Amino acid sequence: MITESKQHLMDVRLSVAPMMDWTDSHCRVFHRLLAPHARLYTEMVHANAVIHGDRPRLLATDPIEHPVALQLGGSEPELLAQAARIGAEWGFDEVNLNCGCPSDRVQAGRFGACLMREPQLVADSVAAMVAHCDVPVTVKCRLGVDDDHDWGRFLAFIDTVAAAGCRMFVIHARNAWLKGLSPKENREVPPLRYDWAYQLKRERPQLQIVVNGGIAGEAEATAHLQHTDGAMLGRAAYHDPYLLHRLDVAWFGGEVRSRGDLLRSMRPYIEDQLARGVYLKHISRHLLGLFAGERGGRAFRQVLSEGAHKPGAGWSLIEQALALTESFAGEPAEQAQREQA
Repeated sequence: MITESKQHLMDVRLSVAPMMDWTDSHCRVFHRLLAPHARLYTEMVHANAVIHGDRPRLLATDPIEHPVALQLGGSEPELLAQAARIGAEWGFDEVNLNCGCPSDRVQAGRFGACLMREPQLVADSVAAMVAHCDVPVTVKCRLGVDDDHDWGRFLAFIDTVAAAGCRMFVIHARNAWLKGLSPKENREVPPLRYDWAYQLKRERPQLQIVVNGGIAGEAEATAHLQHTDGAMLGRAAYHDPYLLHRLDVAWFGGEVRSRGDLLRSMRPYIEDQLARGVYLKHISRHLLGLFAGERGGRAFRQVLSEGAHKPGAGWSLIEQALALTESFAGEPAEQAQREQA
């Protein structure tokens, strides 16, 4: 039986998608400073890795990251249950099951998007996870697989999994093509159909529905809130991270802070990490888009890209990059446009 204490309603208006090779702990700390109210997600971690792997490396979080969710990959209910319990013990606020990744490696392991063809297995996995951990268990999925565009089949998948205890679904609003498209192409080629996520919320109002896929701007993200419980940003949040700050202020309140002010608030974390032996390049790669489209943005990226990998690179390099952006303040717009060209 699913208890309300485990599957309580969460504020899911704003979240950042789990992205392989991107949303590591450094990235999440940066995003948290930008958006204090957003839900953040780890990169996908296979259940076997959680059980048998290097947990301090795989599951490490900074206290500032919360609320943060652990996204799991896998298809064996018992292993997923163990991994979910471990995730909860390590302090994660939510455990999310990946039913949307289309990569060949994931398919070979019988998890990710191909699980949409096995709703009962997903339901069994969710039920086992719910029974073994005390945090909400959620699912991220697509609309279907390959050329399956049957609304009834999609709804049956949701209903089967919801009956097992899942109360929140993140809907990447396009199909996953398991053959013929790369993971990158799977994020761009299959057409987006947000209306399916909207219809799902109308027909199943008791579920929390978050829409994901191709959301690129503030107005677009805000419009989704008229039809669903939340919007999950992926690449837009990474390549234009200041968008997260604008959305957080618009949706939750507070004062708009400058990019430089926000980045300087990360200095204690960065210097602590450097003192622990972390190279600046592992952190600065997540900062490159902060001034996207702004005066001095190219110079900011160039300074960090060229200098962060060098021995001894530290906070002074970030101040050097920030100084270049600040030197453009008050310049005529046409000169800024030439600098960005």
